[in-house]
Amino acid sequence: MNKIMLSLAVISGLSLSAFSDEISDMKVQIDNLTKKIEKLEKKQKRTQKTLNKVRTHDAYDNIKFGLDFRNAVDVLDYKNNKTGETAKNDSLLSSRLYLTMKSSPMDGLTFSGKLAIYSLWGAHLYHDEDGAFKSWAGSSKASDTVMRVKEAYFVYTTAIGEQPISMSIGRRPSTNGFLANYRENEKDAGSPLAHITNMEVDAAMVKLDWSRFLLEGSYTKFVYGRAHAGAIDNVYGADKDYPTPYANDETHDDIVDFAILLGDAYNNGQHQVMYEWAHIFNTKGKKVGPTTSTNKALAAGTADLYALSYKMDGVGDEISDFLDDTVLFASVAGTYYNAKDGYTLLGSKDGGSKHGYSYWVGALIPDMITEDGKFGFEFNHGSQYWTPMTWAEDTAIGSKIAVRGDAYEAYWNFNLFGIKYLPGQIRYTYVQHDYTPSNHCMGWVAPEKVDITSQDIRAFVSYRY
Repeated sequence: MNKIMLSLAVISGLSLSAFSDEISDMKVQIDNLTKKIEKLEKKQKRTQKTLNKVRTHDAYDNIKFGLDFRNAVDVLDYKNNKTGETAKNDSLLSSRLYLTMKSSPMDGLTFSGKLAIYSLWGAHLYHDEDGAFKSWAGSSKASDTVMRVKEAYFVYTTAIGEQPISMSIGRRPSTNGFLANYRENEKDAGSPLAHITNMEVDAAMVKLDWSRFLLEGSYTKFVYGRAHAGAIDNVYGADKDYPTPYANDETHDDIVDFAILLGDAYNNGQHQVMYEWAHIFNTKGKKVGPTTSTNKALAAGTADLYALSYKMDGVGDEISDFLDDTVLFASVAGTYYNAKDGYTLLGSKDGGSKHGYSYWVGALIPDMITEDGKFGFEFNHGSQYWTPMTWAEDTAIGSKIAVRGDAYEAYWNFNLFGIKYLPGQIRYTYVQHDYTPSNHCMGWVAPEKVDITSQDIRAFVSYRY
């Protein structure tokens, strides 16, 4: 029995010794694997760090492009109810191409640009019949097939202490601004209030954010720019006997500058209140006396324009899906043209002034037909001397925002075939002109009593990406 027990003990000892050796070998292997895994993890971290650097570099070191290609047909009708004269166009066909650009080489610094072609089908190659045609207005009026710069500006955002501040310079996004974007079926609005400013603007801007110590979402933009460079000859156009390239001559065709103050007074996402005041230096009018080709469109005084606009995006607080998707807005605005001695503005007496006003209301409601479609309804009223800066055509029959009388509008915004990249619209605009229609701030034209009606039926489809 003792021999058996001894044998078992010996066998057990040998087995434990062998098992211990195996455990030792396994431990060595595990340690080796652990070291290899640690090396792989370190290598992976280095690789990820390198990839992050590459991705960061790629994110900053490129320009992102976008497209907005719109084709439209307009049916136009005009009637002078006093004289019986009529005019119409049963099929005005146009194409508009926007090539958008955006880049950000570093945090806080961005560049945005937009190249535009806005052409009429079958039109002349170059638009040259309008002497007052400006480079900054070319991309907002349907004419030729020349590509123009519609927007090009950079924005730098930083902070001075706890005060956020942004600075910008260039041709700014100043068409289809606040409230006008809805009738163009555009989700995002431009910078200014469209009620008094709907034109390209070359300017410098400083923005100060007040929301940390004033009302929610409040800010102010201070803008200074130039609308007209005066009578300037370049190197090739200067007089040979007296070459003074880029100097102003003495024809009193003075430089037209402007200063604008605009911003949000309050914006919590549902309720938004915006304001704008603009002052124009040397606005165009005429010398006292009969209008001639040599005494009109001269620096005749100053103009002040102001507006206060409100938007409610969603009625109530989750009352119903219909009201949540309803948008209501209203805006009031005024213009004040003050002529200097020896000149008139809008038919004022020598050195006199003229004041105009306007109001604009609108509503957008779900169409209950398509997923994202909406019906829109708008009404505009303007007085005899209402003269905003609306060079951009908001309709093919002229600016309905600048109407001196009443304008009624209804439209249907929808996505063609339900595709969000194919936004479309069917729109009807009816305008009753009670006074001479306002055409690009022509201060030398005195608004007279008229009875002119105009109508525009528009249908368009866009490709936006």
